[in-house]
Amino acid sequence: MLKSHLLFFFAGLGAFNGLALSLYLLWRQPATPAQRWLAALVLMLSIRTGKSVLFYFWPEVSKLVLQVGLTACLLIGPCLIGFVRAWADPQRRHTRKDPLFGWGLLALATGFGVAFPYADHVGLWAGAVWRWIQFGWLACLLVAGGLFVRATRQQDSHDAGDGLARGHVAAVVAGVAVIWLAYFTAGLTSYIVGALSFSLVLYLSAIVALAQRRKRRAAAPYQDRKIAPGEAEAALQSLHTLMAQEHLYKDASLTLARLARRLNMTPARLSQLLNDNHKTAFRQYLVQLRVEAAKGLLSTPDLVSMEQVAEASGFLSMSTFYTSFKKVEGTTPAAWRQMQLRSNADS
Repeated sequence: MLKSHLLFFFAGLGAFNGLALSLYLLWRQPATPAQRWLAALVLMLSIRTGKSVLFYFWPEVSKLVLQVGLTACLLIGPCLIGFVRAWADPQRRHTRKDPLFGWGLLALATGFGVAFPYADHVGLWAGAVWRWIQFGWLACLLVAGGLFVRATRQQDSHDAGDGLARGHVAAVVAGVAVIWLAYFTAGLTSYIVGALSFSLVLYLSAIVALAQRRKRRAAAPYQDRKIAPGEAEAALQSLHTLMAQEHLYKDASLTLARLARRLNMTPARLSQLLNDNHKTAFRQYLVQLRVEAAKGLLSTPDLVSMEQVAEASGFLSMSTFYTSFKKVEGTTPAAWRQMQLRSNADS
């Protein structure tokens, strides 16, 4: 009896807290697109989990509850994709119409439920629909993971990150994968494991978020201290000298922490130096240096291939090279090279 009560408490509390978290994310200002998608994702997971809890402890629960739970389960994967896409595209260049797709999918799922209610088509929902939802969820997980990996390779494209750190997004994708695995293997374990996995992921995420918040608060007094002008000038000179002599920016894997160690300062101090005294972020600073190096290679008489220019300048991929170069110079590397060639021919 005690074990049953504990299962109900932890599984049910996770579903309730998930609902509260989704409402908080929805109404918290400023509400970014990624935040809204995350709120929708947590809401769908909470409804799915709540349905599992009710069905596990009360098998005779209304078929409408089961239908709503499965409908929410159908939307988990698309909400995850929407979340990752919105995070990777904070300027909404390619994701403005994503919410329309989400609402359209919800309308289709609702229409299907009205046309084929669970109560009258138990075999359909418990069989084909359930399998379609499970494998559709898996497909969405794989797509979301691929989108995340592609976005992280384009390092300069999301310095802002839509208010979310890369690690947070990775944790969301991994957490949803854990929950899917728990439900997919429920036949080998127990149906309630899916609901418990959601509670576990939710509480672990909350603990990590609180720990990071305390860490930021502890570091805040030091971050608020302005670097003295003389000290900042000397530090910037050391930075520029190091980059000019050793060309560290050509290392595509260069991080803020590694560069800070070379300068004998903390990563937070170097970040503050760049932002406050050089008016640029670390990634933007690297991109500027890499673009200047690329321009030097493109200006030479030897027609070095674009792939060689990108690699020699420190860019991780051709897509990042083209995106960064156009962002800084307003034109593509190939077009810039042609302008240089014409200019040299005219002179």
